[in-house]
Amino acid sequence: MTSGMLQNLLDPAILFFVFGVLAGVVRSNLEIPPAIVKFCSLYLLIALGLKGGASLAAGGLPAAGVLALLAALVMAAAIPAYSFLLLRRIASPYDAAAVAATYGSVSAVTFIVAQQFLTSEGVEFGGYMTVAMVLMESPAIIMAVLLASYVRSRDVVPGADRPPAALSMRKVLHEAFTDGGHLLLIGALVIGFVTGERGQEIMQPFTVDIFKGILAFFLLDMGLLVARQLQDSQAPLNRHLLVFALLMPLLNAAIAFILAAVLGLGRGDAVLLAVLSASASYIVVPAIVRYAIPEARPGVYFTMALAITFPLNILIGIPLYYAVSGWLWG
Repeated sequence: MTSGMLQNLLDPAILFFVFGVLAGVVRSNLEIPPAIVKFCSLYLLIALGLKGGASLAAGGLPAAGVLALLAALVMAAAIPAYSFLLLRRIASPYDAAAVAATYGSVSAVTFIVAQQFLTSEGVEFGGYMTVAMVLMESPAIIMAVLLASYVRSRDVVPGADRPPAALSMRKVLHEAFTDGGHLLLIGALVIGFVTGERGQEIMQPFTVDIFKGILAFFLLDMGLLVARQLQDSQAPLNRHLLVFALLMPLLNAAIAFILAAVLGLGRGDAVLLAVLSASASYIVVPAIVRYAIPEARPGVYFTMALAITFPLNILIGIPLYYAVSGWLWG
């Protein structure tokens, strides 16, 4: 694990993330223009989708792929459920529902970094794992709506201002599936699948040659954002929520490994399933939660996902999950 962690920390993209955090901590005026950050985000989604689609076209969807997608759906549905049961003991019901939904979803950037790590280690994984990542968004969004409805029906906060009881599941799902980044990833995945190997060759200068540089630039901004969130959060976390943000990713990854072993998934797929299960959304789901659970405090669920769990996975989690997979898969 030590060598894997050292290699991960010495990766230029990861070092730019660390540098961004340090620059933010010392309150440097270093800032990446929002338009450029948006471009980098969209670029990474296009590259991820195209490569995943081309890989899926080349290898098809084998039985292992079907099992991996099934495992992803199981984890996406289970994580919000048991997270809520734990969180409602240490947080307000609405915060518990929001955090549970956030941790039931995934971080595309964490997934991309994990793919890069596995590629550098020479470990193969299926293109269908990109599909698994897409599939894991929806159950978390649905769970956010269901948990919000459950909390309101229990009326656990008497006299609190509440939105209209008829929360539109249709509207929430429409916003989720038409979210620009989510839709772009799905579109790129389909285009990569349709164009296959030839499309991959044509797009290689765009999706491969400059990928690492764009990732490093984006992680620099993520480091600045993490530092800013830690300093400017208006909702300080109590120690119980802090422990949850640190330990829940490890628990989710452990459960994912057990499920992957039971289903007979390959090592690379198992690591990516663990990474997806251990990550938390700080873009798509928080945006939906703002509408679905307006009573919850964004400073709680956003800070936990972005400022604690994200750097934990980027710096320590990925090499740790890889080391564990070595013990389990040999």
